[in-house]
Amino acid sequence: MFSVLARALGEAGQAIETYQSPDGSRLLVLPYGARVLALAAPDRDDSFFWANPLLQEAGTARALFTGPGWHNTGGDRTWLAPELDVFFPDAKADRYVQPRALDMSPYAVRRAGGGIELSRRLTLHLARPNRDVELRLTKWLGPAAHPLRHERDLAGPLSGIRYAGYTQRTTLEFLGSPAETPALGIWNLVQLPPGGEMLVPWYAPVAPQTCFGRMPPASVRIEDRLLRVRVDFPGSHKIALRAAAVCGRAGYLWERGGQWSLVVRNFFVNPSGEYVDVQKHDPDDLGYGFQICRVDEPEFGSFCELEYHAPALGAPPDPARSDDLSQVWAFAGDDQSIAAVARRLLGAA
Repeated sequence: MFSVLARALGEAGQAIETYQSPDGSRLLVLPYGARVLALAAPDRDDSFFWANPLLQEAGTARALFTGPGWHNTGGDRTWLAPELDVFFPDAKADRYVQPRALDMSPYAVRRAGGGIELSRRLTLHLARPNRDVELRLTKWLGPAAHPLRHERDLAGPLSGIRYAGYTQRTTLEFLGSPAETPALGIWNLVQLPPGGEMLVPWYAPVAPQTCFGRMPPASVRIEDRLLRVRVDFPGSHKIALRAAAVCGRAGYLWERGGQWSLVVRNFFVNPSGEYVDVQKHDPDDLGYGFQICRVDEPEFGSFCELEYHAPALGAPPDPARSDDLSQVWAFAGDDQSIAAVARRLLGAA
């Protein structure tokens, strides 16, 4: 899939970048939208991420990029919250628009610090305050060592596992007067194949907030220290979890033809920060730091999203700047080995 995507995108006239970390993990980076489109283990061509099937052929890829709607390519992307201000041109109406300047425009690329950096200066309109803001969004992608490399008791289970990973540093800067800094936060999302199970460790069970749709109750299992969601249902649905409850790590587990895969996102949670993403039906309900989204739409694709938020701009010592650090760790192997990794990293029995 890695090579198929790279070839089709090149033939479709899209610039691509590849990055290989010291451990052999490979990233296929699409500067259009600043996405990590594919993540592959050393000497493997299959990707851990969901990518739009239209990108597998040059003709359909070209049609996607020139079409009038959302050019959803897949992979790992960065959006900005609150969604109600950035993606609804009129906060009182239902029209939803993905900002072209944020997600459907090229980012500048340079090699820096042993990794790859993507950056863009952009103007966004915020619906509720009814104002335009000038921003700079920068993403640095680099190596992430195997998180369990020093766990001697797991040497056996880990011996047959394939690993790939990367670190992402995301910086959001407001370029106007510090006195007018908007309440905007980094929102990172990775798209993954449907049909798996989301595993979210938390400090205490808290009822998820329904954002839209309604996940079947039988697919949602609330445990003392873990939320499990089986993404085995049709339609589009989304839930959110409070920042004060989540631990800063979540994983997605799935099986294809006897091969098990696990993708884990490790991120920083600061409940003292302002988590500003809100829902249209309750715009005063703040404080949500993690979301699970199932998308099943003919025009966009069928996938699952693992989403997390960072605290918004406005905090000292530099209220006009927000820096976020996260890792993506991906594993593939037999069921018992992957289960051992899930137990150690996520507390999943």
